[in-house]
Amino acid sequence: MTRTLAGTADCPCGGGRYADCCAPYLRRESWPPTAQALMRSRYTAFALGDPEYLLRTWHPRTRPDALELDDREWTGLEIVETVDGSADDLMGIVGFVAGWRDDARRGTVSERSAFVKRGGGRWFYLADTPA
Repeated sequence: MTRTLAGTADCPCGGGRYADCCAPYLRRESWPPTAQALMRSRYTAFALGDPEYLLRTWHPRTRPDALELDDREWTGLEIVETVDGSADDLMGIVGFVAGWRDDARRGTVSERSAFVKRGGGRWFYLADTPA
């Protein structure tokens, strides 16, 4: 189920107004300039139910053929670690905790994700990394 947000709404990733935060990336108007920006936009894609964006920003070497999203409601994102991943870097690590809920439960997902910059200066999600 894909959700849409008004440009004046808060971005699901917590980075400000959706129109000024992740919307340009999910609308394919620009590409995230850092590993953390890509991580935030991927969280927003999960929150809005956009598997195509998730697949498009996944490194081809580790990307699955298809992606089915569940019915979780994503309730918040906290970035807990950033190692490299700036516009000048070629690799980066972003650690985060993401909150979720469904009809009967609440929980969190903690992950430490690796990102790599490919040709054209575009960041891609590569894989989870050990803590």
